[in-house]
Amino acid sequence: MTGSSSQSLLGPVQRVVLVVAALVLALVLTMMRGGLQSASPLEQLARRSLTPDVALSNGRPTLLEFYAEWCQVCREMAPAMLRLERSTQQQLDVVMVNVDNPRWQGLVDRYDVNGIPQLNLFNAEGDAVGRSIGLRQEQELSLLADALIQGSPLPSLQGLGRVSKRANDANQQASLMAGPRSHG
Repeated sequence: MTGSSSQSLLGPVQRVVLVVAALVLALVLTMMRGGLQSASPLEQLARRSLTPDVALSNGRPTLLEFYAEWCQVCREMAPAMLRLERSTQQQLDVVMVNVDNPRWQGLVDRYDVNGIPQLNLFNAEGDAVGRSIGLRQEQELSLLADALIQGSPLPSLQGLGRVSKRANDANQQASLMAGPRSHG
């Protein structure tokens, strides 16, 4: 009889140990995945983003990214963009513009967005100085941010175009031939 009574005592103790172990494991996994903040880096950037008009008029240089939530390259670049945004606070505005949001259609047209991610680069006066379409690695993003913050010429990177005042005016008058969703 002592054998069966010791089994009944071990059952509840084992259950408590298993529940505690499961809670500890869940806590460790939650912390490894970024804590209780369940939003993806892209969602975090979008939530933290200033509106373009505020960013372009506050006296700081601006990196404006046109993106979409379904864009794999945008999601791949988002962790580096989030680190950049956090490391350059009060020096550079990182602004996110979702091309699928009708609110931003005027900006999509104005900046001739025909592929994503598209980065439009602005100096502290709000003047367009460069544009890039496609994936940028973290080191490239840092080089771009440093040039914008220091007011120096943009680095020579493949796929990076510089924008002059004259070209910017022409872009604003040009008709949009293809939309950002036309590129896969």
